[in-house]
Amino acid sequence: MVLNNDPINAGSKLIVNSMPQSYEAEQFRNLKTSINFQMKKQKISTIVITSPSYSEGKTTTATNLAAVFAEEGKKVLLVDGDIRKPTIHQIFNQQNIHGLSSVLNQQVSLENAIISSSIQGLKLLTGGPTPSNPVKLLSSSTMDELIVNSIANYDLVIFDSPPILYVSDAQLIADRSQCSILVLNSQETEKNLAIKAKEILDKTDARLLGAVLNNHNVSINGLRV
Repeated sequence: MVLNNDPINAGSKLIVNSMPQSYEAEQFRNLKTSINFQMKKQKISTIVITSPSYSEGKTTTATNLAAVFAEEGKKVLLVDGDIRKPTIHQIFNQQNIHGLSSVLNQQVSLENAIISSSIQGLKLLTGGPTPSNPVKLLSSSTMDELIVNSIANYDLVIFDSPPILYVSDAQLIADRSQCSILVLNSQETEKNLAIKAKEILDKTDARLLGAVLNNHNVSINGLRV
């Protein structure tokens, strides 16, 4: 499964909301359709979005994918699993007082940490304050309980995780998710790093659905887009 789109910065606005008729927005809907085909074969409740390194478009992919699933009527929870460098709250112009780290530290309940977005059907769990022990939190039984409770209340839970090659956080989240998607930057991702990232994901319990190829120019009727 490959998504071809124009260069998208991970800190960009929510494209399917700000430019719903754009070529880029349509590509995210195409990605959603590809995943829906997979859902016919197996019920998918949790997806982790990751990349080999930073600035490859994983956060933009996670946020826009969550938005297009909400568009079709699903109850979606978007979780900022990058608790070392959370950014989803910035994209949705929300505060990050409480979030995933707060729930895992048992400082606030999951219900009270989840916030609404401007998109109907899409709820957010921001990263929360940066903890001193992210690996311990993400590997805790509280994380397992959080996922179980989220699945019980939402049709789909999407995790935006840290890059898989940087820290073990992404591997911990993937091991607790059903499926994964690997985001690659066609202009920057080195082949050996992409292969290594896939090998790490293959060791987790998350089935790799495919790759999102970001920052890739395609030709339509002789025109570069």
